[in-house]
Amino acid sequence: MSETNQLVGTPRDAFGKGAARKLRAAGQTPVVIYGHGTDPVHASVETHPLSLIVRHANALIEVDLSGKKHLVLVKDVQKDPVLQIIEHVDLVVVKKGETVEASVPVAFVGTSFAGTNALHELNSLRLSVPATAIPEHIEVSVEGLQEGAQIHAGDIELPKGVTLIEDADALVVHIVAPRGSSSDDDAEAEEAAAE
Repeated sequence: MSETNQLVGTPRDAFGKGAARKLRAAGQTPVVIYGHGTDPVHASVETHPLSLIVRHANALIEVDLSGKKHLVLVKDVQKDPVLQIIEHVDLVVVKKGETVEASVPVAFVGTSFAGTNALHELNSLRLSVPATAIPEHIEVSVEGLQEGAQIHAGDIELPKGVTLIEDADALVVHIVAPRGSSSDDDAEAEEAAAE
């Protein structure tokens, strides 16, 4: 399960592109904290630790804002399309004990049967998860699977308290033999001989 990251925020009352530019020049990033029927809170946080946190999917953050702590998830990150600098981040408030919808990455482990390839069709699953215990990833083993084997979203064993939102029939991975393998060549040779 992911750990809670800590950030210290500073309330802000200056808005617009000019104010945001000054903040970024000072190593700060503008953020908005909202959710649970509360008024949006405008703040700024240190850019470097924030950039390290947003690299991870579903990062849980505790923002200390003037002594008041806000438990939040990253909802949206706006980046400069050319420079890839974080321009603004939306943070949504979560409460301990509530469940949230999250897109959790799939980690494929193991090696399929010799001479086959595992084709990954889904790299993440939509799940309903406890807000304070979002898994970093869901492991899917392809160890020893033979050609033609398939794993669907509904086949995956999920951690306790986690439920699947993704369509249970959604194909996550299937095992194929590469084109041009010896069995394909033999079949083609047999077809040619039959003609």
